[in-house]
Amino acid sequence: MRAQKRFYSLDSFRGLMAVSVVLYHLRISGSFTEWLFFRHAEVFVSFFFVLSGFVLTHAYGSAVQFNFRRFFITRTFRLLPLHLVMLAVFILLECGKYIAVQKGMAFNNVPFTEKFSPAEILPNALLLQSWTHLTNPLSFNFPSWSISIEYYTYMIFAVILSIAYGVRMWVWATIVFFALALIYAGNTLFTIESLRGLSYFFTGCLAYAVYLKLPRPSRGNAWLLTVLEVVAVAAALVFVVNDFTAKSLVASPVFGAIVVIFAFDGGAVSRLLAGRVFSFLGKLSYSIYMTHAAILFCVVSAFMVGKKVIGVDIAPMIDGIRYLDTGNTLFNNVIALLVVGAVVLVSMFTYRYVEMTGQALGRALGNNPAHGSPVLRPDAD
Repeated sequence: MRAQKRFYSLDSFRGLMAVSVVLYHLRISGSFTEWLFFRHAEVFVSFFFVLSGFVLTHAYGSAVQFNFRRFFITRTFRLLPLHLVMLAVFILLECGKYIAVQKGMAFNNVPFTEKFSPAEILPNALLLQSWTHLTNPLSFNFPSWSISIEYYTYMIFAVILSIAYGVRMWVWATIVFFALALIYAGNTLFTIESLRGLSYFFTGCLAYAVYLKLPRPSRGNAWLLTVLEVVAVAAALVFVVNDFTAKSLVASPVFGAIVVIFAFDGGAVSRLLAGRVFSFLGKLSYSIYMTHAAILFCVVSAFMVGKKVIGVDIAPMIDGIRYLDTGNTLFNNVIALLVVGAVVLVSMFTYRYVEMTGQALGRALGNNPAHGSPVLRPDAD
C-alpha cells in the first residue's frame, strides 16, 4: 500500500524547528538569538524524533508485506550521504585548525583531540557515537548525535514491523514506557541519547495510531481545528520556555499531541504553515540541521581572526561560551540574519546535490525489480 497523504504543516514545523536549533547554537550578544524561546530550542530535537515516528508509521505501518531490504536501503541513503559529507567537512576543518595553530592562532581545543580525536571518526562514520558510553555523542558534527540514534531506531522500527504486525502497538508502547521509566530513574546502563530517541520516536508511532482512530473533521469544523492549533502552539511555547525537572518526560505526550492536531491540516495555523516559505524550509530541514554547525564554526573562526587583526574583542568568551559581538545591537541582529541566510543557502546546495542524489540512488537500489514486494514511499520523513 502506498501512503498518499502528505502532512504539509508538519513538514513546515520541521523546517522552523531546524532554524530554531541553528539559533540555539548561535550566540550573538544583544540579538534575537538570545530570546528565551531560542535559548530553550534544544528541546525541538525531541520533536524531530516524534515527527519521524509519526511519518514513518504513516508510510510503512500499514504494509502487510514489509520489505526490510528496501527500507534499509532507502533509509540508509536518506541519512548517510549528507552525514558522511559533513563528517568529511569537519575532518578538513580540523586540518585547517591544525595549520592555523602552527601560525599562532588559538582555538578552544587542540586540533584532533577530545571530541575531535581520530578515534571518534569510525564510530561517527558508522553512526554509533550516541549508542555507547565509550564514544562522544557530540564528536565532530555534533548535531549528528541525533542522526546516530534515529538511524538505528529506524532499523528497530523495521524489525518490529517485520515480526510483530499484530502486536506492534503494544511493542511500541512498551518501548516508550521503559525508556521514559529509565530516564526518570536516572539510568546509567544505556546512553541518555538512546533512551530519548527511542521514547520519542515510538511516541510518534503511537501518535499515528491515535490519529487513525480519530474522526476526520468536516470543513465546517475548521474553526475547531483552528482553536486546537492555537492552543497547541500556545502550550508548546509555554512548555519550551520553562525549565522543570520532568521536562524530558513531558515532551513525549506534549509533542505527540501537537503532531496529531496538526496532522489534520485543517485549521488556520496549518494553512499558514503550508505557505511556500515555510514549506521551503521544511524541504531543507535535514540539510539545515546537518550543515549549520560547520557554518557556525567558520563564522566564529572568522570573528576570532578579526579580533586578532583589529585588536577588538568581537568574539568574547562569556561563562565558557563563545559569543559574537560587534558592539552594536543593530549590526548584531543583521549578522544573525546573515548567518541564518548562509545556512539556508548552503542547505539549498547540499539538498540538491547530496540529499537528492542519495535519495535517487537509494530508490534505484531499493526498487530493484528482482524483489517484487509492494512499493512504499522511500522518501518519507
